[in-house]
Amino acid sequence: MGRVVKTHSTYIKGLIPWLSALSKYNDIQTITPAAIKKVRGKNHGLDIRISTRILGGFKAIARKGMTMQEVFIITKLDKKELEIKIRETKP
Repeated sequence: MGRVVKTHSTYIKGLIPWLSALSKYNDIQTITPAAIKKVRGKNHGLDIRISTRILGGFKAIARKGMTMQEVFIITKLDKKELEIKIRETKP
């Protein structure tokens, strides 16, 4: 079972419960939400997508409305397996 690192004072609404559910999988060690930015375009609802591979895991992008937040996921899962786990835990 992994852990969610809470390092910021603000998060996209609904993100922490989703990440907490995702951290319960044994193959996920650490999930760290990072920078929040305003983006163009509007995304209805909360969505997480895998962006790029990083050392030890993946960088993902969480989007809701016109806000995005980087999420770093340290895991031994490959991209396809992680995408499945993210879909399974979607609230």
